[in-house]
Amino acid sequence: MDFRTHLIASGGTGKLAADALLLILVGDAVPAGLDAPLAQAVGGAVAAGDFVLKPGKTAYLRQVDGVKAPRVALAAAKDGSAKAVKAAFAAGLGLLKGLGVKHLAVQIAGVDTVDGAQAEALAVAAADAVYVYRSTKPSAPAAPVLARLSLLVGDKAQAKAADAGLARGAAIAEGVTLARELANRPGNHCTPTVLAQEARKLARGHGLKVEVLERKQIEALGMGSFLAVAQGSAEPPKFIVLHYQGAPAKGKDAQAPLVLVGKGITFDTGGISIKPAAEMDEMKFDMGGAASVLGTLRALAELKPKVNVVGIIPATENMPGGKAVKPGDVVTSLSGQTIEILNTDAEGRLILCDALTYAERFKPAAVVDIATLTGACMIALGGVRSGLFSPDDELAAALQAAGDAALDPCWRLPTDEEYDEGLKSNFADVGNVGPRAGGAITAAMFLKRFAGQQRWAHLDIAGTAWKSGAAKGATGRPVGLLTHWVLSQAR
Repeated sequence: MDFRTHLIASGGTGKLAADALLLILVGDAVPAGLDAPLAQAVGGAVAAGDFVLKPGKTAYLRQVDGVKAPRVALAAAKDGSAKAVKAAFAAGLGLLKGLGVKHLAVQIAGVDTVDGAQAEALAVAAADAVYVYRSTKPSAPAAPVLARLSLLVGDKAQAKAADAGLARGAAIAEGVTLARELANRPGNHCTPTVLAQEARKLARGHGLKVEVLERKQIEALGMGSFLAVAQGSAEPPKFIVLHYQGAPAKGKDAQAPLVLVGKGITFDTGGISIKPAAEMDEMKFDMGGAASVLGTLRALAELKPKVNVVGIIPATENMPGGKAVKPGDVVTSLSGQTIEILNTDAEGRLILCDALTYAERFKPAAVVDIATLTGACMIALGGVRSGLFSPDDELAAALQAAGDAALDPCWRLPTDEEYDEGLKSNFADVGNVGPRAGGAITAAMFLKRFAGQQRWAHLDIAGTAWKSGAAKGATGRPVGLLTHWVLSQAR
């Protein structure tokens, strides 16, 4: 989609040639400064009871006198925050769905200035609205025709800020779309091999470096924990490593990379500890962490920040079978620590722990793992916030701030040493599960053991990576959060 700002003088909104005009109205009264025809039309709609200036309310006006755009949509916003503006925009855009709008003009009225955060939110919301999954569904409806969005601003300072916001939003939207597309594919259409192919495709198209380790290489390294999960599947595992280099990697100005580790379970049956049949199809989304790493690198390739990033994706299926790992088996991880596998459905931490150890070779400035890890996190936080775990206050604060800025929020949970008690094993250095209570925390504590001395954080996205029900599908989260965090670390 083509996103751009449009500098417009007072009284010029009605003269703008667009297929539709969406007015986002902030406040409980008709905002001052609207073009006279628009002010009259909004006032008339309010007086007639067709529109109420309360958050979430919308109205559709056709052929407003004095306005060149043939369609005018009204949407009320709670305030001028990016979150409120985004919600109003999405509601207003719903009125225009299916009307053949190719060029949409958007004006935010009732605010002193239009800023980059608002512009970014509009770009992300617009891309979300036009996304249609059709990879394995030829009968899917055609994508909405919206191809251009013009954000109206009043002066050059606003235009500069809005341009930056639109560019950031467009890049994040590309990353979110990629993450959604990969996660939405069925398990037989997004195997570890296919995921590796997508990583190579991303690298070729956007100047990234990529390496894919095969089973023999993984065995030679000693990733016994990762391979334990993979041994039950006929699909070969892949260990994917991507590099984005936006800053010097050597010399006096060298920058240590940020490392993103994404859980890549392309389908999770639970293994021998098999899951219930109901909704097991949704376990194709268990590679949402991997998808978000690829999506973030896609966004960074567009924005080109001066920072180095390494993306690591251990990819495999988790299947039952004659060769599958069994409850009670003990395996040796890349770190040398032994693990008693008490539950084969706690497999995500088993592949991530070897990836965290592998990350040490890059001497990272910080490492963040992203995983659809625990049902316990879904119970704790629902589908609004991702779970954040880190013993590093500065890193946790930076990630939380990034999530807030991206409207992709997370919430920090504890990593107190006492939670580690639940992972004790009589037969290995550590068990892979603890008691049911505090399950999201003990999962994070397991990973913490393998992060070593690295600055480390864990994002549990089990509740936020996809939606169930009638709106079933991947969300692409937390691409926005991760992109903002990486941008905040650029020098």
